[in-house]
Amino acid sequence: MKGFTLIEMMVALLIFALITAAGVAVMSSTLNNQTAVRVRVERYAELQRMRAVVKADLSQAATRRTRGEDGLPSLTAFAGVSPWAAAGPLLAFTRRGYENPDQAPRASLQYVEYALVEGRLERRARPALDGARLGPAQVLITDVESIQSAYLLDGVWRPTWRGEPTSDIPSAVRLTMKLKDLGEIDQLFLTSGEGR
Repeated sequence: MKGFTLIEMMVALLIFALITAAGVAVMSSTLNNQTAVRVRVERYAELQRMRAVVKADLSQAATRRTRGEDGLPSLTAFAGVSPWAAAGPLLAFTRRGYENPDQAPRASLQYVEYALVEGRLERRARPALDGARLGPAQVLITDVESIQSAYLLDGVWRPTWRGEPTSDIPSAVRLTMKLKDLGEIDQLFLTSGEGR
């Protein structure tokens, strides 16, 4: 009866080790790729959720002016300021369509603000239109390096918005965001404004 020589066994073990090492490398690469794809998909999902919230709010913008926590009336129904301003939100306005499934005694309008806070685009709202304190922040998207806004009225883009004699609400809002991982993203939102 003839068996395998020691050299033949060593060659067989070497071939088996090479195949196993290649298999482990392929599996490791596949898992790394899956993780990277999952992170990227989650990031795009975060961006889409943010876009859906902003779009819903802006498409329901109302010309209702509100009173702040201090009781003073706002100067305009829609405010859009530069994100580099010393104070104030990026966007501040009243929106229609505030759902009320419990039939609570409140308006169907809601005051909302958007602000860039330490790399996060945040949305805050008041539980009541006039005199109420802003509620907790809802983080819409993270890792925002910068954001720039522009407001359209009569075919002209403006860097800020404080109301105009012909319209309280711009026709459209453009948000140009620079994200750490995705780069610059330019988004255009139509509003309920009747500017031309």
